[in-house]
Amino acid sequence: MKHTLMALAVTALMGGTAYAENIGVSMDRFDDNFLTVLRNGMSDYAKTKPGLNLQIEDAQNDIGKQLSQIQNFIAQKVDAIIVNPVDTDATPQMTKLASEAGVPLVFVNRMPSDAKLPDKVAFVGSNEVDSGTLEMKEVCKLLGGKGDIVVIMGELSNQSARQRTQDVDDVIAKAPCTGIKILQKQTANWDRTQGIDLMTNWITAGIKPAAVVSNNDEMAIGAIQALKQVGLAGGKTIVAGVDATQDGLAAMKDGDLQVTVFQNAKGQGEGAIDTALKLAKGEKIADPMVWVPFELVTPANMDNYLKKN
Repeated sequence: MKHTLMALAVTALMGGTAYAENIGVSMDRFDDNFLTVLRNGMSDYAKTKPGLNLQIEDAQNDIGKQLSQIQNFIAQKVDAIIVNPVDTDATPQMTKLASEAGVPLVFVNRMPSDAKLPDKVAFVGSNEVDSGTLEMKEVCKLLGGKGDIVVIMGELSNQSARQRTQDVDDVIAKAPCTGIKILQKQTANWDRTQGIDLMTNWITAGIKPAAVVSNNDEMAIGAIQALKQVGLAGGKTIVAGVDATQDGLAAMKDGDLQVTVFQNAKGQGEGAIDTALKLAKGEKIADPMVWVPFELVTPANMDNYLKKN
């Protein structure tokens, strides 16, 4: 008892807050550049919370594995659960599991498909209506409102991919972008290698767009590598992505990526932990949807983002 009181006294003198919470985290997959930044952001931030234990699991892009991880967290009686969903269509099932067990649940980065989030369930992320809209409006500006484009989509089971693609359609449906035509629209599942293969197939089929609009930087980089093989990179074809990853910004610095949109992985990770801690303590949150804004990144302002993700 004496040691416990001493530890609390030291914490108080240091101006910190002592935590005794266990939070289980299930990530879609570890081998993804953006999600790695998100995961590391949560881990680093958790270290600043004395006594907070963060248990992070890799779902390996397997919805069955992710549901099992959530069930295991509940069985371990964690104080809260943070989930980066493999499949956003499965989020109602995740919400049901956590709510029935009375465990606070925070979805991070990928917005759940639940029509309404119940008590003790929240989402921390960025509004995807802004991501593809910022991206496509800048592409439209660079094209002067007309030209042929191809769209590389993320996993179709993912709400982010569907919304970012819808954003592109919405932008070109209105002036001054109505002169833009989509030649092809296919998925490369957020993956760089699949982005290379898809772009190579399009080029082989004789498709040479004025711009490539990708749902993320990884697929955009894949497209750039394919374009380089035929001398169409380096600004000859406008290439746009989303996330402003370090690899994406490096491609922009080299003149190969013209547009990206900063998604604050660190901010999302910290926000998810703060929200989970509040819910675990029974505190009310003002809004279950906690937004971390997207920001347009171009060669003109990219230096401001080189150290952010």
